[in-house]
Amino acid sequence: MPVPDRSTFENIYASQPPWEIGRPQRAFLDVADRIAGSVLDAGCGTGENALFFASRGQKVMGIDFLAEPINRAKQKAAERGLTVTFLVMDALALKQLPEVFDSVIDSGLFHVFSDDDRRRYIDGLASVLKPGGRLFLLCFSDEEPGEQGPRRVSRKEIEDAFAQGWAIEAIEPTRFEVRPDLKDFTFSKGGPKAWFVVVRRAG
Repeated sequence: MPVPDRSTFENIYASQPPWEIGRPQRAFLDVADRIAGSVLDAGCGTGENALFFASRGQKVMGIDFLAEPINRAKQKAAERGLTVTFLVMDALALKQLPEVFDSVIDSGLFHVFSDDDRRRYIDGLASVLKPGGRLFLLCFSDEEPGEQGPRRVSRKEIEDAFAQGWAIEAIEPTRFEVRPDLKDFTFSKGGPKAWFVVVRRAG
């Protein structure tokens, strides 16, 4: 399955993306109390997850490599009276961020990377997470059939990716919630099968 490029995502955001459900993914809501302190939302899209944690009084930064979703996220923040720092930034450049966070959330970013970019991304995550901080990650599972949507990820790939410098606390099967009116994609009934992963930065 080819790795999607910038134009792929620009085309998706020209309309309403499948994952734009108008609220955070259920997987993050279920563990919200564990996502403590300052939060970085890597690949934040139009900001629903970031805005949710800001509404809980947390300091939040959201990054995305496209301007369109960041503009929409800023508009939502203004409409809701919430303070979030939204930046147009490539998640492969996390080492350039001058601050560190207590928690990082990743809703559907990890699974878009090639193997090499995945390693760069995880190295960057280590540079922006405080020692003992946690990454909460939602990605497509290899148990989701078909070819539509992003690259599938196996449990072993997750274990291998975080084998050094990290402690995996949980890898749980779950689902991505998608828009109920989807016409161009066919996923498993109940939503695409996914993994929800909690990883602690060692140190």
